[in-house]
Amino acid sequence: MIKRVGVIGAGTMGSGIAQVASTASCIVKIFDLNQGALDKAKTSLEKILTRLVEKGKIDSIEKSSIQNNIRYVNSLKELSDSQLVIEAIVENLEVKKKVFKELEGYVSSECILATNTSSLSVASIASSLEYSERCVGIHFFNPAPLMKLVEVIPAIQTSNEVLKTTSETIKSWRKTVAIAKDTPGFIVNRVARPFYGEALRIYEEGIASFSEIDSAMKEVGGFRMGPFELMDFIGNDVNYTVTESVFTAFYYDPRYKPSFTQKRYAEAGWLGRKSGKGYYEYKDGKAVILNSNGKSHADSTKIFERILAMLINEAADALFWKIASAQDIDYAMTKGVNYPKGLLAWADEKGIDWCVEQMDNLYDIYREDRYRCSPLLRKMSSENKTFF
Repeated sequence: MIKRVGVIGAGTMGSGIAQVASTASCIVKIFDLNQGALDKAKTSLEKILTRLVEKGKIDSIEKSSIQNNIRYVNSLKELSDSQLVIEAIVENLEVKKKVFKELEGYVSSECILATNTSSLSVASIASSLEYSERCVGIHFFNPAPLMKLVEVIPAIQTSNEVLKTTSETIKSWRKTVAIAKDTPGFIVNRVARPFYGEALRIYEEGIASFSEIDSAMKEVGGFRMGPFELMDFIGNDVNYTVTESVFTAFYYDPRYKPSFTQKRYAEAGWLGRKSGKGYYEYKDGKAVILNSNGKSHADSTKIFERILAMLINEAADALFWKIASAQDIDYAMTKGVNYPKGLLAWADEKGIDWCVEQMDNLYDIYREDRYRCSPLLRKMSSENKTFF
């Protein structure tokens, strides 16, 4: 069992991963060249753990144990005794490859080197290593200590032993593991694209306002947050970049086409909560509805069903292309982004015929490849099958 863990990057994600590993009794070293970032991570952890003690989630002994399990270092050489190192730095392929190549010179040949990338090719990152079979993707969701899902992504080079050890380790950290194929966006960032993209499309067509679309997804669909609330929470710059990355990586498949609305908001610096203004304006931490171009009294059920059909279609296509199992796709969406139901289970509930009809109706209206029905849905409909 892995007990010595290195984390590269002392940002929010790196700090969160370090907290998860140290809570699971691992000895953790968190590396960052920026001493200020290390100091900030240490101070932040103190505040987080103090709140957990106040809420009765942990006691003072556990708090001290978690803190004592973590060391803050500013030299990669300090990670030399690690059994597993997880990189959580900027989403730049060349930067990641450079760091991995240097790191390999310090750690043992048995050390597993993992990347927390959300959408970059794990195989490409692994190619920078002499022992590429030791590389694997371990994608946590933010905030790492709270979100149950972790996507584990084997590259084509990853050995079965590394995959097994990695999965067992993450499960021992009390996380739900979903195994995903090394394709753009993996499971969640691929399947979730229509939640944002189709909502933006509905807005751009003038069918409904930001708040009306959000209300439809929450009140009819049972989602905790609407797409525009969630984009403001994530940051329009971050969400747009992921969308653009997935669109490019899929050879400009129109299903993943980015929105000009989101691009303009990102360019204007209207990034959401962190900038004080996005699709909503934020005053004293509360969202204020801004003037939008939608009609009043929009049909909430139609809005919800259009977005749901697109989400189900994307989930079905991920299964069709063997990105992950049906169980892991549904686990990923419920545990990774808190969807009220697994999308494939939702498809069974609504009926496969309903899903096909929804997609065909959209295609008949728009005649865009964006609305092509997944061949798996069409095949299942003809054979009267369900996902579960």
